[in-house]
Amino acid sequence: MLENIWWSLPLTLAVFFGARKLAAKLKSPLLNPLLVSMVIIIPFLVATGISYERYFAGSKILNDLLQPAVVALAFPLYEQLHQIRARWKSIITICFIGSMVAMITGTSVALLMGASPEIAASVLPKSVTTPIAMAVGGSIGGIPAISAVCVIFVGILGAVFGHSLLNLMRIRTKASRGLAMGTASHALGTARCAELDYQEGAFSSLALVICGIITSLIAPFLFPLILTVFG
Repeated sequence: MLENIWWSLPLTLAVFFGARKLAAKLKSPLLNPLLVSMVIIIPFLVATGISYERYFAGSKILNDLLQPAVVALAFPLYEQLHQIRARWKSIITICFIGSMVAMITGTSVALLMGASPEIAASVLPKSVTTPIAMAVGGSIGGIPAISAVCVIFVGILGAVFGHSLLNLMRIRTKASRGLAMGTASHALGTARCAELDYQEGAFSSLALVICGIITSLIAPFLFPLILTVFG
């Protein structure tokens, strides 16, 4: 029954939209649609013995739509262009500091816990979007697949708990919330921001892009310095 892969795409869409409807009804951050989808689909694949490669082949169209979806994030940026021009110095500074903190803390914790340089390099780009993280991780001696897993893990944490933490810290400014989410939890955090507030989503997508550029440029120079400190 499960030999063909035609069911892969309908299954993914049904689980995702079902989880999204449940999250909207119960209004719990723990019911993040991506997290719920993973909790349902991964055990299903394990129980049925279906390989990830076979599942992925059936829903590849969703992966192909990822790049146009990221490009579409430029539209809300355009609508907030006047605010971006007025605050560009602050925005660049925030993204730079956030990127540095994300790279240094993640790599340092990994090394302190006994991780090899290869694993630490894989963890370093955890707070940027997956394609950039895989490229950066591979370029500094890491394992791209592990970088991708770290990105997904961090993104889910940000999407689930990010706004609760911002509320707890009484951070109300939409630009601040958006920049924080985009810097810390990349595309998944940006998607969550866009669901809650259009302006937050715009600033989050801006942070996503800027932090990706900063990480790509600085990581090759920063990682050897961190290794030297912990060497």
